[in-house]
Amino acid sequence: MVRHQTGVAQLVTSLEDGAAYVAKKINLGNLNEKERNAALGEVATTQAEVLRCLQHPNIVAYRESLIEEGELIIVMEYCEGGDMARQVKEHKDSGEMLSEAQIMTWFAQLCIALHYVHQKKVMHRDIKTSNVYLTRSGLVKLGDFGIAKVLENTADVAMTVVGTPYYMSPEVVENRPYSAKSDVWALGCILYELCTLKHAFVADNLLGLVFKILRERYEAIPSVYSAEISTLIK
Repeated sequence: MVRHQTGVAQLVTSLEDGAAYVAKKINLGNLNEKERNAALGEVATTQAEVLRCLQHPNIVAYRESLIEEGELIIVMEYCEGGDMARQVKEHKDSGEMLSEAQIMTWFAQLCIALHYVHQKKVMHRDIKTSNVYLTRSGLVKLGDFGIAKVLENTADVAMTVVGTPYYMSPEVVENRPYSAKSDVWALGCILYELCTLKHAFVADNLLGLVFKILRERYEAIPSVYSAEISTLIK
């Protein structure tokens, strides 16, 4: 079981076919019954609409949603390698940098996934390392489509939507209209994070962080990486 800002992710087994899935549990305890049912309906509708047009090897498959004991449970494909945020943390804790070849292998797959998504006229809007997953074989999968937007009125998700905007583009933090380019900005933030094992924009407070995002101020990546990858981030 893994805890996230938005709730708890737990490995479950299907009683129908014995297959493994991940169940993400999000607390809806502060909502009344009508609001909880509306949240479930919106998630089911949003996911169904998105996944009807998104069928790709680099995208996490969605199975179903349900509400149980005041929690919204979203059942998804299980990726044995965990999320990319865990990979970043493990390498940071060990002091071992990721190789450029590994970084670019993951990044290329993310680019393929996002290109496919945008071709389908879909914006992800919540791209971050904790929403990128890895299979046992190292295949990268982009997940969690539409969940943050649907649940933005709950206290749990408000931390993700309104909280520290590490991956948010300048237009998003300024509350201006934004396009699929904001997803590409977040992709750049992930590439930076894989190279440095830290967020591109860091400050002591939210205002300082927003200022750095708007000014596009970030430290250079380690010199062990090529000039080409630095240019790509920029």
